Amino acid sequence: MDTYLNITEVTKRYANHLAIEKVSVQVPRQGIFGLLGPNGAGKTTLIRIINQIIGADEGAVYLVRSQSGSERLGPEHTRYIGYLPEERGLYKKMKVGEQAMYLAQLKGLDRFTAKKRLQQWFEKFEIGNWWNRKVEELSKGMQQKVQFVVTVVHEPELLIFDEPFSGFDPINVNLLRSEILRLRDQGATILLSTHNMASVEELCDHIALINQSRKILDGSVEAIKREYRTHTFELKLSSLHTDIQNFIPSQFEILHQHRNNYGETTLRIKSAVAIETNTLIQRILPHANIIAFNEILPTMNDIFIKKVKEGSVDDKHRDSALLSNIASSI
Repeated sequence: MDTYLNITEVTKRYANHLAIEKVSVQVPRQGIFGLLGPNGAGKTTLIRIINQIIGADEGAVYLVRSQSGSERLGPEHTRYIGYLPEERGLYKKMKVGEQAMYLAQLKGLDRFTAKKRLQQWFEKFEIGNWWNRKVEELSKGMQQKVQFVVTVVHEPELLIFDEPFSGFDPINVNLLRSEILRLRDQGATILLSTHNMASVEELCDHIALINQSRKILDGSVEAIKREYRTHTFELKLSSLHTDIQNFIPSQFEILHQHRNNYGETTLRIKSAVAIETNTLIQRILPHANIIAFNEILPTMNDIFIKKVKEGSVDDKHRDSALLSNIASSI
């Protein structure tokens, strides 16, 4: 894997609160990496460390900008980063164009380049007519479009989006999703923090799941879905001339069975143990024609819920053991 961002054993504490603990993540170059976790898991803390807003107590973040090696991330690297925070905020009394120009020039663009790029983006997002209007006159969705534009206008290598689709209607969600994919295709590395698991399925190549300050899962989306497969299959059969129980292997449970008016049977079955799909197909073929065959892989939402619940149970066990040790030592 060609790594762009290497997060190594990062820990951050606030007084008596451990925000993140020894988190290590590798973000691939020119991909979309999903940073997932429930509220309060530590995602925003990690994002702020990457953005140099706060420092880590332990560990480090490295930027791999060339084949020659990596550099420890520092304030001088923020020019390579575009950050759209979850907490939106524009100066309400400023004119939209004036504010966008100000923020673009803060990112290092000269006035001519800033205006040219901003006008192109405003045209694309259909907000060009609002250039001379005050921010407070814009709807929430329009304000978020402006913030997206000023995040990407300096064409950074690394883009960090924290809940970028929050507050958008479906049409604008599709617009934003298309632009994020286009930015990736043009060479940007994208870190996406979201609770929207459908967006993770559609956009992300790799993910890391953080729960209660620790990383509990990471890897490619496809590999993770296959790792957590439940051996559930959906089939559509015709010319079925015997009872299904006569040829379906004994380890399978029939979850759903329906026969339509055309004599076709839709079947959903689940195996208690792993089974090769070819073996299952060979068992069925002598007894029916297979019109459709599909393995039902778990969604990222299913995996997210499963892992977070497992983490909660593990924490309870660890806390109980800790209390027992303290009690025995008194």
